[in-house]
Amino acid sequence: MKYVRFRDPAGSIRRGEYDDGTVHFGNQRYSLESDAIDVLPPSEPSKVVCIGRNYADHADEMGSDVPDRPLLFLKPPNALASHGDTVTAPAGKDRIDYEAELGVVIGRQCRHVPEADAMDVVEGFTCVNDISNRDDQRQEQNWIRGKAFDGAAPMGPVVATPEEIPADASVRSRVNGELRQDGSREQLIFSIPELIAEITTYLTLEPGDVIATGTPEGVGPLEDGDEVEIEVEGVGTLEHSVRIP
Repeated sequence: MKYVRFRDPAGSIRRGEYDDGTVHFGNQRYSLESDAIDVLPPSEPSKVVCIGRNYADHADEMGSDVPDRPLLFLKPPNALASHGDTVTAPAGKDRIDYEAELGVVIGRQCRHVPEADAMDVVEGFTCVNDISNRDDQRQEQNWIRGKAFDGAAPMGPVVATPEEIPADASVRSRVNGELRQDGSREQLIFSIPELIAEITTYLTLEPGDVIATGTPEGVGPLEDGDEVEIEVEGVGTLEHSVRIP
């Protein structure tokens, strides 16, 4: 199953079932691309927990070592952006990068989750673009300016339940229709159960929280007016544009 959060023509926020381009809620039917509805982020996370360098090839392209435990950082709710949005990046920066990622949506409050039980707390999966301001990221340790600016976490367009996502699901990005990244879930250094176990050792995860599991090689800079697609096999494609003042 796949679900979409959206604002209907009356302004009410709904959660509808998604099937073949159509959002179903009650006896209403809407096209996902219809002007009649506003597609919203697929959940309302209290936080997005991001994983750095979780693909060996990406660590290599960034000139960094693979960490010996998951490298964690946070994006707050102000970083959320939706399918179809235009993300305005910070002005005056030399490099704003795209990063395609598989997002894990948490289904219930949890703490100290064993790896063996980790998938029990997962509602589903979504697409995430971990947009990164490299200028400031390289100058700070906590990556607030580099990773947590407004709109730095586009996600969506749907939450797909776990059975929809293959174990080797592809994770891809395209910019202006050109393929830039082409990785796979099976290339993750730390698996999703390992990530959930590690994160919940330190943090309580709330329903709707999202884990962005890391990006494959091929990250690169964005320019003003670029059209970005983040595709996760089994989820679909998140689309958004970029404005760089």
